[in-house]
Amino acid sequence: METRVAVISIIVDDENSTKSVNEYLHNYSDYIIGRMGVPYKKRDVRIISVAIDAPQDKISTLSGKIGKLSGVSVKTAYSSLVFNDEHSE
Repeated sequence: METRVAVISIIVDDENSTKSVNEYLHNYSDYIIGRMGVPYKKRDVRIISVAIDAPQDKISTLSGKIGKLSGVSVKTAYSSLVFNDEHSE
């Protein structure tokens, strides 16, 4: 299976969407390398960075689901390298 390393940057403006963002991330936890969340109280936004190693379609699906939530912005940056992990699913 071919995988790519990427960083998904998420900004949550609508606090009501935070639970859904976390549920989506939990559903993809097998692929997540690490994550950092910063609640920026001065501007009432939540900033989340997620490092992920997964097939490109999984990364795109996760980003798309999160990006459809109300008050959430998502951008994904991919490594140019593609990895072939024969021991994965």
